[in-house]
Amino acid sequence: MSRAPEGSGSPLPDILVSAVAIVRARRVLMVTARGRDVLYMPGGKIDAGETPAEAAVREAREEVAVEIDPARVSPLFTVVTQAHGEPDGRLVRMHVFAAETDETPTPSAEVSAVHWVGTESLDRCPPAGREVLERLAAAGLID
Repeated sequence: MSRAPEGSGSPLPDILVSAVAIVRARRVLMVTARGRDVLYMPGGKIDAGETPAEAAVREAREEVAVEIDPARVSPLFTVVTQAHGEPDGRLVRMHVFAAETDETPTPSAEVSAVHWVGTESLDRCPPAGREVLERLAAAGLID
C-alpha cells in the first residue's frame, strides 16, 4: 500500500511497471537511458488493457529490440519499493518476468546501451533494480 505525504489526505498511487529478466551466463540484461549512468531493467509502465506479461514483451521489443515469445515469459516476483526520482512515499510496483530470447539485445528508443551485469553493479541501480539483482542472486541465477 502506498503511503500518503504529510497533509495530502490521499495516498500517491503506485507506479505499475513490468520488466524482463533475461539471464545469460549468470549475468542479467540491464540498460542505461540516454545521458544517464543509472542501470535499469528493460521494462516500463503497463498500458491500459495490457497484462503485466504483455507489457514486459512489448517493452523488451521497444527498449532492446528483441521479440520474446509470450509463451517463453514466466513470472519471477514483484518488487514494491520507493520509486526512483519520485516524492517520498511514491512506490513502484514492478512485475519481473523471466524471459528467453536467442536474439542479441540492442539499444533502441530511449535506451543508449545494454549491459550484462551481476551484483557488482548494485551501486549503479535505483532501489527496484537493486532489489531485482539481490533476488536473482539469492535464487542462484546471477553472480
